[in-house]
Order: sequence, then C-alpha cells, then structure tokens
Amino acid sequence: MRKSGFIVFFLLSALGFKSFAQDQGNVITTAVPFLMIAPDARGGGMGNIGSATSPDTYSMFWNPAKYAFIDKDFGLGIGYVPWLRGLVNDIGLSSAAGFKRFGDKQAVALSLRYFSMGEVTFTGETGEELGKVKPNEFAVDAAYSRKFTPNLSGAVAARFIYSNLVPVNYTKYDVRAGTSIAADIALFYHKELEIRGLENAYFDFGLNISNIGAKISYSSSSTLRDFIPTNLRLGPSFIMDIDEFNRISVALDLNKLLVPTPPIYYPDSTGPDGEKVIKKGYDPDVSVVKGMIQSFYDAPDGFSEELKEINYVLAVEYWYNKLFAIRGGFYYEDRLKGDRKFFTLGAGLRYNVFGLDFSYLIPVKNNNPLQNTLQFTLLFNFDQLKNRDKETKQ
Repeated sequence: MRKSGFIVFFLLSALGFKSFAQDQGNVITTAVPFLMIAPDARGGGMGNIGSATSPDTYSMFWNPAKYAFIDKDFGLGIGYVPWLRGLVNDIGLSSAAGFKRFGDKQAVALSLRYFSMGEVTFTGETGEELGKVKPNEFAVDAAYSRKFTPNLSGAVAARFIYSNLVPVNYTKYDVRAGTSIAADIALFYHKELEIRGLENAYFDFGLNISNIGAKISYSSSSTLRDFIPTNLRLGPSFIMDIDEFNRISVALDLNKLLVPTPPIYYPDSTGPDGEKVIKKGYDPDVSVVKGMIQSFYDAPDGFSEELKEINYVLAVEYWYNKLFAIRGGFYYEDRLKGDRKFFTLGAGLRYNVFGLDFSYLIPVKNNNPLQNTLQFTLLFNFDQLKNRDKETKQ
C-alpha cells in the first residue's frame, strides 16, 4: 500500500511542525502522540476517562495507583484500536497489560503499547521507489503501587519509548529512530460512604502525572528536540450500589498537557541569531521541568487561554450483577485547542475467567480517527479460576 503522505504527516508532527488544526487556534503538539490514545475499550467507551474509575487491568494507562485497590489477585488483558479505519486498514494500536497483587497493600504491573503505521512506500523526487517499510512506535511500562493508608495509595511507573518513523536508509535527510525514558507519578483515594437507601456507596479521586521524561529527537546532528506528551489527569468518581445486582458510577476527568504553549511571533521578524521574535507568550525551548511549570502560565492570551487548554470528560457506567455493563461518555476540547468533541458508547461482559469490552465513538463535529470503528479489549481474570479450583477440591 502506498501511504507516503501519512508518514510525512507523522514525521512533520514529530519534528515540531504544526498540523492543519493550527489554523483553528493555538494547538499544542508533541512527539509520540500515540501515548495519548486510550488503549482499552472500557476507558474508550467512557469518553477516554480513568483517573478515578474502579481499578482494572488497564489502570497502567489511566492511574497506576489504582492497582493497590484492585479486588483481583492476577490479571491479563490484550486490546486493539483501529486508527484511521475510514481511510486505511493497517494502522492501529495493539496493547497488552498485566498485574499481580502482593498481599492487601501492593501490586506490580507491566504493559506494552505498539503503534503500527502499516506498510509505507518511500519514493524519491523523481518518483523512484526507495523501499517499502513499516514505521512503528512502542512503549514498555512497569509500575509499582502501594497503599499508604486504608484509603490512599500511590504509584510510580517507568516507561521506555521508541519511535521509528522512517525505518529506511533515506540518505538525503538525517533521520533516525527517536527514544526516550519517562515516568509517571500517581495517587488514588478510595472512601466508603454511608448513604441511606443505598447498599454501598464510594467516593474516589485520582491524580496521575504521566510521561515525565526526556525530549525526543529524530536527527543525529540536529539540536531540535521535541517534548513528549507529559499530561496531568485528575478527577473524582461516585459509585452507587443500588442493590446487590445493580451498580451505577459517574466520573469526571480533567486533562492538561504539561508542555509549553506555542507563543505568537512577530510576522517576518528575526532576532540577532536569526530566530523568530516572540510577540506574546514565552520561549518554548526550555527544559522538561521548566516546561511543566511554564505550561501553567505561558499561554499568549493569559489565564483565559490556560483554561481552554483543559479537556473535560464526563462518563457513566452501569453494571448488572457484575456480569454485564453498558457505558457512555462525552469528551470536550476547546475550539482553539483542537476542537475534539465526541460521544462514546461501550459495553462489557464478564464470565468466569474471561472479560470482553467494546467501544464505539460518535464525533459531534469534525472527523475523528476512531469514527465508524469498533474497539475491543479481551481480559483474563485468573483470580476467579484459582478460587474456583479451591472450591472444587473442597
């Protein structure tokens, strides 16, 4: 399949060029944007939410501190997210995750995300073929989660990131695979409530700062290095057990990229070293730590623009007898910061050791890479298998 245009788009984005969405406002872009794609159908079916939803196998992506409160001993999951399915059929995100709990207070987890851009044919200036390649990116994660108190847990996660956008000897341009190492810091609060008329009720709150890591470069000679998508995710959830068969939960997530906002430059102006002169905003060429701090005050239009950089997600989930679930969510992003607005629907099934989740996205406006596609995740709960074997022996 010939998709040279797609790989050019991904490469330009990674090298710091602004996408077509920039015409609509001051959009923040980063390298390795695949790290922000929801890998599981449960989170995807709830509008891309997960900071304070109930713990599951894919908590690594949303909030690894939730693993300390998971009610299972051991679990695995695999998932697939088709990408741009309306245009091509071989781009997608594959993922695998697993966790193991140790006692009542701690757990460890591992995960892998692999983003394939399919087969791409590179051509030269005169149209000659330079080779067929399969650009790809992946991230390998490990996390440790522990309870500090009966109601509060924390977690740290480490991540290795590899991005090979041009896996061919393209001698005209100095390009190479980019790598980075990053970390997550997370907290999770879980509190049981006493509310008349409800069998059980819980209030949860989660916070996760993800992808705190080194900038990435795609050239061995260039000093140009791009931020990875360091992200602040936080929010509450409220869970209600109406009776022994019916459970409803409502959750809210707020997201903000902790990377510098692009400034506004004077048109056709250059400084003494040939660089553009900033009219409004701050210099984005700063360290990772300074960039995280600067991201809270560097928007060219001040505090009002900073508020526009926060994305909101609201979701609802209903479970019947812990066997069947239906879900829905809404994702909102400001018009000047990307203008992504969409609804999601999802369903889940649990039976013995197996679980299966589905999600479907409905865009409110503009196109979305996930529209008209079905995302799925397959889960395995070996804790239930172990308990069933114990009962059989008795």
